[in-house]
Amino acid sequence: MRYIIRAVKYFIYVVVLVTLILAVLVLTGFVSSDIDVMFRNGWRSVWLILGVFACVSAFYPRFGYGRRPVRISGEYPEIRQGVIDYMASRGYRLEKELGENLFFRSTGVFRKIARVWEDRITAERCLGGFTLEGPTKDILRLASGLEYRFGNGMAD
Repeated sequence: MRYIIRAVKYFIYVVVLVTLILAVLVLTGFVSSDIDVMFRNGWRSVWLILGVFACVSAFYPRFGYGRRPVRISGEYPEIRQGVIDYMASRGYRLEKELGENLFFRSTGVFRKIARVWEDRITAERCLGGFTLEGPTKDILRLASGLEYRFGNGMAD
């Protein structure tokens, strides 16, 4: 269900973004407000463009979100605060904690908007560390940083 919600969110996000760009172009006079002049095939082009947006939005959650294991040695009470501090230094605040699972949200407004409020990073405790889940670009960066920090004896 989350996959479908993400796909719909991204479809709406892209449509709104392109509509705003076209509105600015029309208001500044760079483009005619007549759809038949704006697009080569008029409304047919609009429907084709929406179809392309729908296809891209349907596949984006598959590649844009993922899971990545992070190897961190130590007991949970020993590494917990270090993980929270590292995430805070990267712009994430602890949203909630369930057992040994940590849930983080972005503190940056721009990042929230750019991610269409899909900015949650979940750190599920597993054997030998955590499994991060969230936007692929973010979890790759965060996983590398956490492994470096805890792998070099720099933990708090």
